[in-house]
Amino acid sequence: MTQTTLEWLEADGLGGFASHTRDNTRTRRYHALLLVAKKPPAERRVLVNGIDVVLDLGGERLALTSQTYKPTVEGEAPIVRHEGRPVPAAFDGAVFPTWTYDLGAAGTLEHTIFVPRGSTLVILRWRLNTPPRGTAQLIVRPFLSGRDYHSLHHENTEFDFAPAVDEVSGRLVFRPYSSEPAVTAVSNGLFESEPYWYREFLYTTDRDRGLDCVEDLGAPGTFSFDLARGEALLVFGTGDGMETLDVDTLEERVATLETIERSRRADAGSALDRAASAYVVERGSGKTILAGYPWFTDWGRDTFIALRGLCLATGRLKEARRVLLQWSGAVSHGMLPNRFTDDGETPDFNSVDASLWFIVAVHDLRSAEKRVGYHASTVEEWQLDAAILAILHGYTAGTRHGIRMDGDYLLAAGEPGVQLTWMDAKVGDHVVTPRIGKPVEIQALWINALRIGGQIDSHFAKWSNEAEISFNKRFWNEEVLYLYDVIDCDHVPGRCDGHIRPNALFAVGGLPFGVLHGEHARAVVDLAEAKLLTPCGPRSLSPDDPQYRGTYSGGVWSRDTAYHQGTVWPYLMGAFVEAWVHTRGGSQEARREARARFFEPFLKALDPEGSGHLPEIAEGDAPHAPRGCPFQAWSVGEALRLDRVVLRGA
Repeated sequence: MTQTTLEWLEADGLGGFASHTRDNTRTRRYHALLLVAKKPPAERRVLVNGIDVVLDLGGERLALTSQTYKPTVEGEAPIVRHEGRPVPAAFDGAVFPTWTYDLGAAGTLEHTIFVPRGSTLVILRWRLNTPPRGTAQLIVRPFLSGRDYHSLHHENTEFDFAPAVDEVSGRLVFRPYSSEPAVTAVSNGLFESEPYWYREFLYTTDRDRGLDCVEDLGAPGTFSFDLARGEALLVFGTGDGMETLDVDTLEERVATLETIERSRRADAGSALDRAASAYVVERGSGKTILAGYPWFTDWGRDTFIALRGLCLATGRLKEARRVLLQWSGAVSHGMLPNRFTDDGETPDFNSVDASLWFIVAVHDLRSAEKRVGYHASTVEEWQLDAAILAILHGYTAGTRHGIRMDGDYLLAAGEPGVQLTWMDAKVGDHVVTPRIGKPVEIQALWINALRIGGQIDSHFAKWSNEAEISFNKRFWNEEVLYLYDVIDCDHVPGRCDGHIRPNALFAVGGLPFGVLHGEHARAVVDLAEAKLLTPCGPRSLSPDDPQYRGTYSGGVWSRDTAYHQGTVWPYLMGAFVEAWVHTRGGSQEARREARARFFEPFLKALDPEGSGHLPEIAEGDAPHAPRGCPFQAWSVGEALRLDRVVLRGA
């Protein structure tokens, strides 16, 4: 759960997930109970959007959920409907998303949702904690669609409400559209057909983000349960996992799955560790890392940055190796794709740094494996070396988008209309921060990659030394005692961009090898702390800059033009803290001070309830409200790397 909208997440390890807000309402198109990846982790489909739940307790109808609808008059407040008297509930997300409803003199009712790892199903359970004195009937109405997770669903004549019923197993199979995966439901209650369209659900977060926000959903009927006889169980799923589930074995199977899942989460350790597992998912025969939930897929840059914390810092070295081996086969003309399109196959080569971060991640994996005495297979090592060499040869010779090693041994990149660095906001054809030329963090990555590649081919080691000399000579901005953000802007020799941005930090921390040392390194860190640092991480632009945008809100244009113009990026806290510790000698005392001064307030600010998940961004202006993607892999990954590596023992 995150502070942004207090959302919870249950990920299935295949690219699918269940997610709502803590009050069990849907405020985004991505909120669903059964959202699966047809081709893990791609081709995500929303199958069960949500539920409406009513408890009939001795003749009184108590609403355990609410639904938000579009107002009848534009500009008025949304319509919130309860099918009965609303009941207050306390939320606990420590293990599973769990709600405890206060029924007054009747005691409490507990509702739990969980998704077993590696399965395309979701389990819902309701239990009265005090035996009822009279009747206690629970009525659950599911809302179904069958759509791409980025889209919205609307009333139509093709929707098939009627389930196929297996009288022997008790399974119900809903298939609203023949082209979509079927939804199998198994429960210990009774299903009554009552097909209706529920029209004009309003998703308020989408509305506030300037997106389409109204949806119609099909409701095929209701499941009813007699809670006086015991707990209510309802399972929705798709695929092979549901074909062996039936009414007679339901309670036993659910209990087994719950025990396994509780044990897995307990073994994971801290909240950060448990959160980390949500992002490492299947891709083909290997593994990959999803950049974030609910809308990101696996992005190369994000994968390799996040992997160092999610996998290496937590000791999940085998998973890290599987991720890197999976990606190593995707090198094309010296480049790794930054992302795959939603079909899961078509690569998008629009990043200069994804390939360089891959080399850094391989280096860090090998260092971690060496520390524990692991010896990898020769074939796998050859495959990783081949990918590294292909990248370095491609970059030195020149590849897409003007990427090439220049005469000063630094890396030039960029062309109009393409966003190649992590500052990648683009609205239509407008690139907000193009950074064509020689961006500062790209040089730090390039020098690191050359040094790492030099362990395979000594030519690269020599070039890394030359590049570092050029870097220190050409990037230092004596006027402000900081590094230029970009030199040779627009490929014009000597033209420099002096904006104060956090990218300079990667020359001092965040990478295996620093490229800026001594007084200059200390000056960079001190200015970044003074101008950029917030409790949630560094801002992407100094507030002194005329282009600074301190808030992140509104429609697509408003948000994307603020994305890298002052917005805070929590993942950058890793580079900042590591640089801060390094410039203070790397002592135990410095690490202890950094943990108390930066790391602990960072977690408190962004994850006050201890879910382990951290958001993508926060606003530059105080109070630095979390924004963007609510569950972000590299934010969690860098927090783990700080905790377990940079600040270890402090």
